[in-house]
Amino acid sequence: MTIQYETSKVITIDQFIRILERSGLGERRPINDRQCVEQMLENADLLVTAWLDDNLVGVARSVTDFGYRCYLSDLAVDRSVQRAGIGKQLIRLTKERLGPKCKLILLSAPAASDYYPHLGFERHPSAWVLHEHQDVKNLSLNLDSPLYLCGSGEV
Repeated sequence: MTIQYETSKVITIDQFIRILERSGLGERRPINDRQCVEQMLENADLLVTAWLDDNLVGVARSVTDFGYRCYLSDLAVDRSVQRAGIGKQLIRLTKERLGPKCKLILLSAPAASDYYPHLGFERHPSAWVLHEHQDVKNLSLNLDSPLYLCGSGEV
């Protein structure tokens, strides 16, 4: 099995939806909302793909500034070729395209949370999520707080 990796190959919405479904990640992505999926692809800063012949078998989709932080939004590998090192290579190729000071950050699907420590990822205890149906709550600000004076710490 020879896998070809690409960083400049454009993929279609249908190809992206299909790999999300075939990887199991489709359960956690808005695959029934084509407009949202189109925005996911169009606004990604970095897309690394894996191909077996003409079939898309893996994708790493990231949002990044290339210098400081990179959020690996989707890592999807077709179930039929999982455990062949494709995900690891997609991550490696993603990291190679980032600057030397750029950290790679991701939120793991619950079923994959044991995968990432084996690749060298460290669990971070202070990640926060504001879901699409939630509004930012009003709160009273303490402008003397260390959070406002010098930042909230390393993430």
